[in-house]
Amino acid sequence: MARVYVPGSLDLLAEWVAAGTVPWPAEPISPDAEDEESEYAALMTAADASVELIGGSGRRVVLVAEVASEGHPIPLRRVVAAHADVDDFTDVDDDLAWFATQEIPDLLPGA
Repeated sequence: MARVYVPGSLDLLAEWVAAGTVPWPAEPISPDAEDEESEYAALMTAADASVELIGGSGRRVVLVAEVASEGHPIPLRRVVAAHADVDDFTDVDDDLAWFATQEIPDLLPGA
């Protein structure tokens, strides 16, 4: 299994939940090694990519998934965690909050 970090937005997250899958990212983000520092670097790289998806306004979202093969849509059951801003993103924000998979519906717009 390989770990992949998928950048997104709340609107994309809602689409992915409705579809039951997360599209394979155009540029997959994976840690260089299986240590905390590499995983944190991959998370923050995905967080930076999500800023482009939200157009600089909104909440960054990063899903973390364990995948057996690359290049295919990721079933939601493969998502092991979600990370998101608690409030709208600002340039001074740094870390994202961690959410368990069962909390993903609480992140959706209108929840």
